[in-house]
Amino acid sequence: MSTSGDSDTIAQTETEKPTTNVNRRQPYGQGFLDTISTGWAERPESTPPQREQASFAAQRRAAVSAAFPGKRLVVPAGDYKQRSNDTDYPFRAHSAFTHLTGWASDSEPGAMLVFEPRAEGGHDVTLYFRERADRTTPEFYSNASIGEFWIGPRPALGGVSADLGLATLHIDTFEAGDDDLVVDDDEELTRFVSELRLVKDAYEIAQMQLAVDVTARGFDDIVSNLPGIVEHPRGERVVEGVFHQRARNDGNAVGYDTIAASGPHACYLHWTRNDGAVVPGDLILIDAGVEVDSLYTADITRTLPVSGTFTDIQRRVYETVREAADAAFAAARPGVKFRTVHEAAMQIIATRVAEWGLLPVTADEALDADKGGHHRRYMVHGTSHHLGIDVHDCAQARREMYYDGILEPGMVFTIEPGLYFQIDDITVPQEYRGIGVRIEDDILMTADGPVNLSAGIPRTADEVEAWISRLSA
Repeated sequence: MSTSGDSDTIAQTETEKPTTNVNRRQPYGQGFLDTISTGWAERPESTPPQREQASFAAQRRAAVSAAFPGKRLVVPAGDYKQRSNDTDYPFRAHSAFTHLTGWASDSEPGAMLVFEPRAEGGHDVTLYFRERADRTTPEFYSNASIGEFWIGPRPALGGVSADLGLATLHIDTFEAGDDDLVVDDDEELTRFVSELRLVKDAYEIAQMQLAVDVTARGFDDIVSNLPGIVEHPRGERVVEGVFHQRARNDGNAVGYDTIAASGPHACYLHWTRNDGAVVPGDLILIDAGVEVDSLYTADITRTLPVSGTFTDIQRRVYETVREAADAAFAAARPGVKFRTVHEAAMQIIATRVAEWGLLPVTADEALDADKGGHHRRYMVHGTSHHLGIDVHDCAQARREMYYDGILEPGMVFTIEPGLYFQIDDITVPQEYRGIGVRIEDDILMTADGPVNLSAGIPRTADEVEAWISRLSA
């Protein structure tokens, strides 16, 4: 509804967030209300060509339809999430919604993809979303959450339909059913759409390579800025900012919070506070990935000697981690179990830390599945996870399809062993304490074996030192 220009009232719409604070708003005078809907040029309506991913998304929808005959399915895009008071986090659509529609960084909050079962079999699939507001409605000018006067033009139903190859309707016509299966509410549907992403199609593989390539440029940016990073008292924060700039310039955003962990912080697996100094003589572990506009993300880790050169002990730890990563890569073949990759890396980790005298048992005893695990003190995480439109993609897949699943061509996953010696861990000699190393690459399985999509980012100790010398001198 709208009001007159009374000084104690404001114009608003019924779609406005109920928590929106109206106490600070200025009233709209009657002159404004009488003229705001007039004097606008006609907005041209264009019919865009169908986007590249539309045909792939259609095949995915067909698979979902076949798996749930006679069921009404609802896949929401999600909506804004509150950050504080009346400010929200940037909107990012639900991964299953993007995967099944092809609508990515440009998707609309509150949209719904609905599979309506047909009597003769199959489904009619419709995308519901809030179309652009007519300029004669108060929504246009008074709703700061969705009004085009505030947030810019919203897409038209016809344009989106042509773009995505989907039927579209206004969200106001959507009606929920009592027996709807809804993603994240229904276990079977959630599992299916997660497992649907285990094997990537040609479009997805190309997007993964693009995400890796942009991420590689982000790592180059970091290395180039090392002198300035060292000078700042919160150099970790500078690393985060440098990478974020690349992610926003060449992609949509970062795929996850950047880990910029220098010195002892590198021993904390998910250090995202990033408020420490970057000190020459230390290592800095950087775990970062760019999410491109399609919402596919890379996930890369490199560990750099801040001074440009590894010490002997740092090099020993680093090259052991690389040896573990190479062993995992060699073990990854079509037809082997996914967990074989982790087991190959753990064989190297257990062997080397036993050789260094860090274990109370032999490497073989540590590797015993029931009684061992002593080496996991220094690498508590797994070696691999699936990667794609989520950084930890396919996370709701069944164990027999994921950890105990079989590697197939088209799968994309990480290989990321590490060694972490906490600063106060008295089970290791002093010279190891405070060293944390992880090397992470993004791997595509093909019929001929694994391909390292991130092989172009320096990996060996010698390559890393030459990289820093070349870019940060």
